[in-house]
Amino acid sequence: MTLSHRRILVVEDEYMLAMDLRRDLEDAGAEVIGPEPSVARALSRIPSETKIDAAVLDVNLGDEEAFPVADELTARGIPFVFATGYGDDAVALRFPGVTTCSKPLDVQAMLRVLETLTRDA
Repeated sequence: MTLSHRRILVVEDEYMLAMDLRRDLEDAGAEVIGPEPSVARALSRIPSETKIDAAVLDVNLGDEEAFPVADELTARGIPFVFATGYGDDAVALRFPGVTTCSKPLDVQAMLRVLETLTRDA
């Protein structure tokens, strides 16, 4: 399984989880953008990047939800997965068809999803 030459945006507010995710993605060959800890930082980062192949979004970022970031990625045609520690029906209703990976993350499963999403990138 490889994400070589794939640029993956990570939006995660918990420092240790963000660093673990960064390491796992880099070990799979990806170039990690971020991690960004907030909606504002992620939204400001997206237009400044020349290429984003996919993203991993923590649903709950402190006292805010990552939905505005998901909306922006959708508008730009950038695929993403949600990572959450909560069973959230609002995610499935608002973003049908988007994969949600439950925390604690099954890293191999998430990497397989990202590989599928970026196969033609």
